[in-house]
Amino acid sequence: MALESINPTNGETLKEYSSWTAEELETVMAEVAGAVVAWQEQAIDARARVLRQAAVILRGDVSTYASLITHEMGKPIREARAEVEKCALGCDFYAEHAAAWLRDEIVESDAARSLIAYQPLGTLLAVMPWNYPLWQAFRAAAPALMAGNTVVLKHASNVPQCALAIEAILEKAGLRRGVFRTLMITADQAQRLIADDRIHAVTLTGSETAGRKVAAAAGAALKKTVLELGGSDPFVVLADADLDQAASGGVAARFQNTGQSCIAAKRFILIDDIADDYIERFAATAKALKVGDPMREDTQIGPMAREDLRTQLHEQVRDAVAKGARVVTGGEPTSGTGFFYPPTILDGVQPGMRAYSEELFGPAAIVLRARDENHALELANDTRYGLGATVCTRDAKRGEALVRRIQSGLGFVNGMVKSDPRLPFGGVKCSGYGRELAAHGLREFVSAKTVWVR
Repeated sequence: MALESINPTNGETLKEYSSWTAEELETVMAEVAGAVVAWQEQAIDARARVLRQAAVILRGDVSTYASLITHEMGKPIREARAEVEKCALGCDFYAEHAAAWLRDEIVESDAARSLIAYQPLGTLLAVMPWNYPLWQAFRAAAPALMAGNTVVLKHASNVPQCALAIEAILEKAGLRRGVFRTLMITADQAQRLIADDRIHAVTLTGSETAGRKVAAAAGAALKKTVLELGGSDPFVVLADADLDQAASGGVAARFQNTGQSCIAAKRFILIDDIADDYIERFAATAKALKVGDPMREDTQIGPMAREDLRTQLHEQVRDAVAKGARVVTGGEPTSGTGFFYPPTILDGVQPGMRAYSEELFGPAAIVLRARDENHALELANDTRYGLGATVCTRDAKRGEALVRRIQSGLGFVNGMVKSDPRLPFGGVKCSGYGRELAAHGLREFVSAKTVWVR
């Protein structure tokens, strides 16, 4: 099976790679197994030097890595540069803080000396998506490497050049070969690899379907997992909100990365009293977004990453319209070359429509109207997902009280949901479990070992 790099702006194939044979995979897994002990015994300052150097490499060639992202999955170039910079920030962050978070924790007990030692698990299999092809991988790898784990990356099949670039960056930064390897394998090969005794834990960012498969395989093999899956984040606008600010913030939250983000706002829950006024502002701002070649500096909406994803999104939109939803703006694929879909807003979405219950992974938003704040909360929680949530209100205390009641792993008041290395990231319900980032992410893939000495 070929791993294809296709430019979504024009549909042209950039490069093809053959997936590895079983023998090729075995060679690399033996190499990784041989690197485990030496990396675990490496002083943490030495690990930190590698990550700091990786940050230097990323910042020193931002344009090259950003262009690679844009050509492989269509991210507007300004957002791609920001992604590269964020990878460098993440490397520096863990290089600075990991030692303190991994330090032995002394505990008073009946022993002369007792403590908790945080020790690496071994080799982490990271199964990563295409929508943030550098950031998602570094978000998983940086804390795992600092904790003393080795990492093998199974990246999405449509971003093979980004996958290989990550390995090259880390090796250039001084990482011994075998400590981090990109595996050029299929999803089926990765599924089977989970049972390999040389894999000690698995982290996946991806769809709910993929998460269920990985969790089942890892459970059967008794391997630790962290899953960051889909989201259908509510964006709640209360009657007292600053509507101009909430509209501009809502457009940024929905249409970042051409709407292809698990933490993008997808369901806009509006109090009836301000719904029409908000939709007018929201639609006007969305219509003004510049759609086009993602390599242009002024482009805000690029193509969707794959043609099949655009087809799926349009089927969800058509289903809603056929069942009574109203298209406020957009709603039809852009003609011509490339996998473009315009910013789309659907009003009057109701239960029974696919758009109500499914994740919309592209530039389409749905509007749900709420009678009051309690009804807004009911609508916000009426989903199997639970990743992020936003509440817009002039009363910050009121917003915090409401966002605490929304079933989600992330809650933001008057701001769009985002990831930040300083704060834990992850979801509840069918959005997954476990946490990435902050100290919580670092400690997901270590053993908290009790040491008791008389």
